[in-house]
Amino acid sequence: MNNIDVSIIVTTRNEERHIAACLESVRRQDFPAEKMETIVVDNASTDRTKEIAREYTPLVFDHGPERSAQRNFGISRARGRYILYLDADMSLSEELLKECLEKCERENLAGLYIPERVVGEGFWIKVRDFERGFYDGTCIDAVRFVLRKTALEIGGFDENLNGPEDWDFDRRLRAAGKVKIARAKIFHDEGRFNLRRYLKKKSYYSRDFAAYIAKWGREDAEIKKQFGVYYRYLGVFLENGKWKRLASHPLLAGGMFFLRLMIGAVYLGSGTVFRK
Repeated sequence: MNNIDVSIIVTTRNEERHIAACLESVRRQDFPAEKMETIVVDNASTDRTKEIAREYTPLVFDHGPERSAQRNFGISRARGRYILYLDADMSLSEELLKECLEKCERENLAGLYIPERVVGEGFWIKVRDFERGFYDGTCIDAVRFVLRKTALEIGGFDENLNGPEDWDFDRRLRAAGKVKIARAKIFHDEGRFNLRRYLKKKSYYSRDFAAYIAKWGREDAEIKKQFGVYYRYLGVFLENGKWKRLASHPLLAGGMFFLRLMIGAVYLGSGTVFRK
């Protein structure tokens, strides 16, 4: 008899620096061990990622070619009623699984957004953390704790998308059921900030923006928010009283808008930023 409540799916590729902390945070959950399982889906790592992962779970697989396919593979192997999908450089607050399960069951939810804190070293990591807090529960965010039945019903992640696949999954899930935001947090370890590496990563994940936009249409209201200049560079930071937080931290805000301008240049190069 299957008694698994939550399947945690961790996608990896050459993550030996982060994977132990991620899986240790899963092990430390205030949640019955027999009610959860951890599935690691690796993509041809050449370092010790899989070796380290096997110290925490026997459910370590190799599958690719990209993150969407890895996540779908994890969902296909999962036995839990709910899934939580993570990147290997993320760790969980101890109460997260318990809170998410109870909230979804009590309120009959299909999924939950989970607030994300960026951790690491230096001023620019503080800027990244400041920025990330404005996105929680918006169309710039994506659900992470999901009813597995609903994830399967909507067809999982679109494997033709790599980068915006979480936005695509999020909006299809919202169309299928009710979603809310959790209180417990995920911590995203970005280490020491490197602007060149950061922009290179953004450029890599922007390659499929055109395909995502074509799927939903350039006139789609949510597409206009996600790629429009006004919402991405102003609206999301002002709505719902968030302007107060912006005004209270001018130095962090200045750093944030500098990074947004740098990313905007990358996106303009790919033709995915709208003027509207």
